[in-house]
Amino acid sequence: MGKIKKKGTTGAVKNYISRRQALKKLQISLKDFRRLCILKGIYPREPANKKKVNKGSTAPTTWYYRKDIQYLLHEPLLAKFREWKIFARKMARLLTKRQWSTAEALEENKPVFTFDHLIRERYPTFTDALRDLDDALSMIFLFATMPSTNVLKKDLIESCQRKSAEFLHYVIQARCLRKTFISIKGIYYQVEIKGQPITWIVPHQFSQSVPTDVDFKVMHTFLQLYDTLLGFVMFRLYSELNLKYPPALDAAKDAGAAGLDALTLESAGDAKDAAPAAQAAATASAPKLTAEDKKRLKSLKSKIASIKDTSDDTDVTMDEASPSADDTEDPVAEDFDDAMDADGAVAGDDGDIHSKPLVTYSALSRTLSSKQSLFSNLVFYISREVPRSAVEFVLRAFGATVGWDAVLGAGSPVAADDARITHHLVDRPTLPESVASLPRRVLVQPQWVFDCVNAGKLLLVAGTEHGTGYAPGDSLPPHLSPFVDEASPLEYNPTLSDDEEVDAHEMVEEDAALADSDEEEEEDEDEDEDEADSDDDEDAMEVEEHKKAKKAAATPAATKKPTAAQKAKAKAAQEEDDRLAMAKLMMSNKDKKLFEAIKRTEQKKQDEIKNLKRKKAMISAAKSDKAAPAATATGTKKAKKARTQ
Repeated sequence: MGKIKKKGTTGAVKNYISRRQALKKLQISLKDFRRLCILKGIYPREPANKKKVNKGSTAPTTWYYRKDIQYLLHEPLLAKFREWKIFARKMARLLTKRQWSTAEALEENKPVFTFDHLIRERYPTFTDALRDLDDALSMIFLFATMPSTNVLKKDLIESCQRKSAEFLHYVIQARCLRKTFISIKGIYYQVEIKGQPITWIVPHQFSQSVPTDVDFKVMHTFLQLYDTLLGFVMFRLYSELNLKYPPALDAAKDAGAAGLDALTLESAGDAKDAAPAAQAAATASAPKLTAEDKKRLKSLKSKIASIKDTSDDTDVTMDEASPSADDTEDPVAEDFDDAMDADGAVAGDDGDIHSKPLVTYSALSRTLSSKQSLFSNLVFYISREVPRSAVEFVLRAFGATVGWDAVLGAGSPVAADDARITHHLVDRPTLPESVASLPRRVLVQPQWVFDCVNAGKLLLVAGTEHGTGYAPGDSLPPHLSPFVDEASPLEYNPTLSDDEEVDAHEMVEEDAALADSDEEEEEDEDEDEDEADSDDDEDAMEVEEHKKAKKAAATPAATKKPTAAQKAKAKAAQEEDDRLAMAKLMMSNKDKKLFEAIKRTEQKKQDEIKNLKRKKAMISAAKSDKAAPAATATGTKKAKKARTQ
C-alpha cells in the first residue's frame, strides 16, 4: 500500500507561488522584483482554483508560476541589483562625510546595466522582434518629446530622440510606409518590414507637461528594454541596406533645428570590400593541386561529358517516340488559347471571377513600386504654419523633394521662390501677398498629403460636387482612417450613402445566402410535396390562412415580390436568431455574461454610428439652408439685370 500524500504538497499548490514567497526566495525588494519581472517578461498568473492553491484561504493574493521564479534565480541582473544597492549605500556615506574626491571616483566605477542578453532570450528570431516593435516605437516616440526629470534622465531622452530619427531615416530609405492617420491623440503610422505590419503613434509637436499621476519608474523600466531592442533592430535593418549604423550626427545642423537632415547616412564601404577580401583569403588558404590531382580532375571531366552525351541521346529518343507538338495538337489547349483575350483574361459571358485577368507577382510589385514613388517627381515647399516634422517625413518616405521656411529650421534644400516647386503646402484661409507673387505652383492644404498616401494616388485638389476640396480656404473632406474595415457593419464610412453602405455590409451575406438558396429551395419543395401527399386538407387550410394574412398585411408600397436573395437573407437571419437563442440556453452564466457584454458593445457602436449619421444630416441641412438664400439672391440679381436690358 502506497503512502498517503500530505495535503498541500502536490498538484496546483506546487505549481504556483505567491509574491511574498517569491520575494523571500529571491532576496530582493519589491521594487527590484517588479523591475526584474518587466525585463524578463514574467507576469502574474490566475490559478483555476484560488482556494485550493491558497490552502483554503480566500484572501486576495498575487500568484506566479513556481518555475518562473526558479528561472529568475539564475538571472545575472540579480547580482547587478545587489551591486547597485551596495554602491548607493557607499555613495550616501561618502556624501554625508563630504568626501567629494572619493565620491567622484566611486561614481566613475558604478555598476552598469546591460540588457543585451535579455533581447537574445526574449526574441530568438528577427521576426519576433519586429512583431513586438509596436509598443517599443510608441513609447520611444512619446519620450522623445518629453522633458527630462529626476526619473527620466537627459541621456535617456536624447537616446529616444536619436533612435526615433534613425528609424524614420530607415523608413525613408526603404520606402516601407503604408498608412498614416491624423487623430486627436497623435499621428498614426504603419510600415511593413519583411511582411510584418508595424503600427505606432507619434504625439503632436506641442510642449508636453509631465503628469503627476503616472508611475514613471515602471515606464522607465520598459523604456530601457525598448531602447535596447530598437538598437538591435536598427543595426540589422541598416546593415541590410548597406548603411553604417549608427549614422553620424552633425552637431551644427542639430543645433539649427535641421531635423532629419542632422543625421548623415553613409554607405558601409567596408562591407563592399569584405567580399573580395574574403574570396582572396579563401583562395590563398585553399590547398594547391598536385600533378596527380590534375590528372584525376581531367578524367573526371571526361566521364561527366560522356554521361551528359548519353543522357542527351536518350532524351532525343524519348522525344522521337512520343508524339511531337507539331504532329498532334491538344484540343483543350486550343480552346483555352481561343478563350484567352489580349489582357490574359478568360472570355466568359458573365462578369465573374473567371473573366478577370490573373494577378501576377510582377503586377503586384509594379503596383507597390508605383505607390512607393507616389511623390517621386514632385517638389514640395512647407510654409511656416505647417507642422514640418510629420509632413516632411511622409513626403520623403514617398520620394518627394522637400523644402521649408527658414523659421522651421535650417538646411532647406529648396528656396521659396524656386521654379522647381510643384506644390506649396499652406494651412491658412487667406493667402498673403508674398505667396501670390511666387512662381506658378499648386497651393494645397497639408491633409491632401495624408489622404493621397492612404488612397495610393494623387487626389484632385479642386473642389468636388460635395463642396469640399484641398485648396486653401476650402472645407476639407473627412479625413478617414485607413485602419477601418469598411465591410464591417460596426464601422462608419461617411463617404458612402445609406444605400451604398447597406450594399457594402450585405454583399458577403447575400453571396453566402445565394450559394445555399438553390439547395434549400429544393429541400423545401420536396417537403411541401410530401406534406401535400400526406394531408391535402391541412395544406388547403394553410394556403387559405396564408392568403388571408397576405391580404391583411398588404400595403400599396409592397407590390413587388421578394427576390430569391431577400428570401434567403430573411431565412438565414431567422436561422441565425434561432441558433443564437439555442446557444444562449446552453451557455454557462459566465459565458452568457460575456456574450451579453459583446452584444452591448456592438449595440453601443451601432448607436454611435446612428449619432454620426444624425449629425451629418443636420450639418447637410444647415449647409443647404445657408445656400438657399444665397442662390435666391443671385437669381433676383440676374432677373433685375435681364429686366433692365
